[in-house]
Amino acid sequence: MIVTRFAPSPTGLLHLGHAFSALTGWRAAREAGGRFLLRIEDIDAGRCREEFVAAILDDLTWLGLDWDGPVRRQSEHFDDYRAALDTLSRLGLLYPCFCSRAEITRALAAPQGDEGPAYPGTCRHLSDADRAARIARGDGYTLRLDVARAALLAGALDWDEDGKGRVAADPQREGDVVLARKDFPASYHLAVTVDDALQGVTLVTRGEDLFAATAIHRLLQALLGLSAPRYRHHPLLTDASGKRYAKRDRAPSIKALRAAGRSREEIRAWSTNRGRET
Repeated sequence: MIVTRFAPSPTGLLHLGHAFSALTGWRAAREAGGRFLLRIEDIDAGRCREEFVAAILDDLTWLGLDWDGPVRRQSEHFDDYRAALDTLSRLGLLYPCFCSRAEITRALAAPQGDEGPAYPGTCRHLSDADRAARIARGDGYTLRLDVARAALLAGALDWDEDGKGRVAADPQREGDVVLARKDFPASYHLAVTVDDALQGVTLVTRGEDLFAATAIHRLLQALLGLSAPRYRHHPLLTDASGKRYAKRDRAPSIKALRAAGRSREEIRAWSTNRGRET
């Protein structure tokens, strides 16, 4: 049975791009007689808001989308992510990174070596004593995955991509990604991988901007002994000028379009036609 999901983060209102993504997963499930799940990715307590959760549910219902089973909220499942981190720690694959964003930006502005444009591994080779001392004095840090070591342990990996067949995974291109922070137990990469496995998702439908990240997710699945779903990375929804819909660019929200008198049928048609309004 096909099981898909839509997993918005309640940091703002849904826009047309979200509607397109939700409808893509919903249609894939319903046309195959499968299940469509809804997940709220609300780990970031500093940015997530309950009013946006309510608005997401209201907009999806208005669009005519239904979902199966209870809504999974990441903030209620921190123990799942801590268990995954414990497994990776026992494998010797995590290390604390004390670099600020400014320090990383400066490092990436310098000429690159064999590691390319990803995080240059500044903290990877700190001694255990240095790490313990910095943690003891309260320095902020993230937990990064030693991707080169993890890739050696996992071996060659690939994934099943709709329309492309088997795609070779090259997680080292993404560098040593952050899997957790000092103040919360999971990054997007870790949480989405654990959630999809625990929810039994068999087909992940999401934007093509996350295509490259799939290599990291495939690596985490192998390391944690999790099942690997099939993937379908759809084109990103754009407006009439070809600009991608995004929260940061204040894309028109579904709520605003509803208030302006746009019908559900219009919005669903825009999504079907990839958002090119006439």
